[in-house]
Amino acid sequence: MLREIRPAILVFAVLTLITGLAYPLAMTGIAQVVFPYQANGSMIVRNGTVIGSALIGQDFESDKYFHGRPSATTAPDPKDPAKTVPAPYNAANSGAANLGPSNKALIDRVKGDIATLKKENPAAVVPIDLVTTSASGLDPDITPEAALFQVPRIAKARKLPEDRVRQLVSGNTQGRLFGLLGEPRVNVLLLNLALDRLAAG
Repeated sequence: MLREIRPAILVFAVLTLITGLAYPLAMTGIAQVVFPYQANGSMIVRNGTVIGSALIGQDFESDKYFHGRPSATTAPDPKDPAKTVPAPYNAANSGAANLGPSNKALIDRVKGDIATLKKENPAAVVPIDLVTTSASGLDPDITPEAALFQVPRIAKARKLPEDRVRQLVSGNTQGRLFGLLGEPRVNVLLLNLALDRLAAG
């Protein structure tokens, strides 16, 4: 019986070493050499302090900043751990609201968001990504249209010419990968950092 079991144990041990130790270490080493920025979380540093990641959105509420997509992520309620409370861009609880298009709560929220956004830019059509959440709840990007929609509010709040803020959006718009994959997008955190530099300078 030991003769039959020994090969199985040996194969198990060898595969564990290869797939559980050697392969992960090799991939980690290669990533650190070839893509160190991405491998370490695409961290954004300002004045020597990490202020976020280019891969995870942040909740900007001030009228002086561009806002990202709504986030449906939650966290435990401090008053009642059995319940949850909204916690936008909570990376520890990534996920969507999972509300269907006929759900009244979703419809009411979207209508409310549209009404609020219409007050800041009545002449423009509200871009869909400003009122819908992403599947992860952590999306760091918005469409160029969503950024441009917010220009009048930001220009007014910061007392800047609208054309200058539009140029900033254009300068921070990333195109399709290899000119083919994905859609043009704007990273909200990077755009807001550029906005701070513009205002300061």
